[in-house]
Amino acid sequence: MKVWLENRFNLTERGSTVRKELTAGLTTFLTMIYIVIANPQILSDAGMDYGAVFVATCLISALATLGMGLFVNYPIALAPGMGINAFFSFTVVGHLGYDWQVALGAVFLSSVIFVVLSVLPVRRWIVEAIPRGLKLAISAGIGFFLGIISLKNAGIIQGNEITLVTMGDLNTWTPWLSLTGFCVIVVLAARGVPGATLLGILGVTGLGIALGISQWDGSLLALPPDPMPTFLQLDIGGALKLGLIVVILSFLIVDIFDTTGTLIGVSQQAGLLDQQGRLPRMNRAMIVDSTATMAGSLAGTSPVTSYIESASGVAAGGRTGLTSVTVAFLFLGCLFFEPLAKSIPAYATAPAILFVACLMARPLGQLPWDNLTEYAAAIVTVIAIPLTYSISDGIGFGFITYAAVKLLAGRWRECSLVMYILAAVFMGKFLFL
Repeated sequence: MKVWLENRFNLTERGSTVRKELTAGLTTFLTMIYIVIANPQILSDAGMDYGAVFVATCLISALATLGMGLFVNYPIALAPGMGINAFFSFTVVGHLGYDWQVALGAVFLSSVIFVVLSVLPVRRWIVEAIPRGLKLAISAGIGFFLGIISLKNAGIIQGNEITLVTMGDLNTWTPWLSLTGFCVIVVLAARGVPGATLLGILGVTGLGIALGISQWDGSLLALPPDPMPTFLQLDIGGALKLGLIVVILSFLIVDIFDTTGTLIGVSQQAGLLDQQGRLPRMNRAMIVDSTATMAGSLAGTSPVTSYIESASGVAAGGRTGLTSVTVAFLFLGCLFFEPLAKSIPAYATAPAILFVACLMARPLGQLPWDNLTEYAAAIVTVIAIPLTYSISDGIGFGFITYAAVKLLAGRWRECSLVMYILAAVFMGKFLFL
């Protein structure tokens, strides 16, 4: 088995081992396990059956991640995207008033377009047209985005109407447990201890249970809920109405650039980009992602995307698709371990996410600091991704800035035609969608 795994995933070539990959897979799974709880909660607000969405979330996450591991050999996990599921429930269904079946139909149609763009070299052209400085900025920006998420989950920061963000309530255990876990992870990683991130997560979880902050009744197993209330319930005919074109395009744009940004950011962290900053087997990765979104609409969930939490597994040593395969089987197992999954609190995964944020900020040192027209747009991207709370919106502002600066500085030849088109597309999205 060890020989087969070595040959199948090229472990030695990428400087990894079976143990590292399994540990990395478990780490990634623990940092994104919240999706199996959060996604059903959000989509149930649209009138969808909680249990059916829970099953759909686990199954689609498992199948999509398995595809990424086996067919692309990347340590990247996929699941229904956070943010886009809120757009599904609160905007398309809640604000615009469409039935959730019609919204699923819109997701399906957007995924069909997504598949076509992935099979054709269009998406590869887009990725390869992005300047190296912006690719580095996307990775760092995602890191800062993760940092804000982690501090929020830890209770260290909270929203404020006047200052936008302010200090959280530090008179509780959770911020200090998270901070302690972060320090432990950093120290263990600095000493080269394998699975430092995972040890930090489990340690904080154990302390939380011991202090009575988190509850676990000892239950482990439960039968999966009935998936039929959402399975094949999409209304494609209703989604073909003229008024839903904007919704379909919104799903498409967000999915494309959330996925692209995540692939670039995590791949940069894992050392998978070549010397020109390109990602080998990009088309395969994109096809897996787009077909997963299509399958998700059939099963009964919002668009599927690559997850930035995959970077936690990369930080734990994951370099191959074996990490993704591990995550996939854990998602399948999660179908029967819902009580145990709920015992991992957000403040326990926050230290791991903050640690990954630190690692992902390192590419900023490689920016072309001697060229203002290059690094200015990169910095805008780094700032915009966390503050808009959207990878795709942050990338959009970066693209617009890059194209505008090059054009106004009289250096328009340094910006590719694809970048000008992308900047115009994002400008249209911000103004009209």
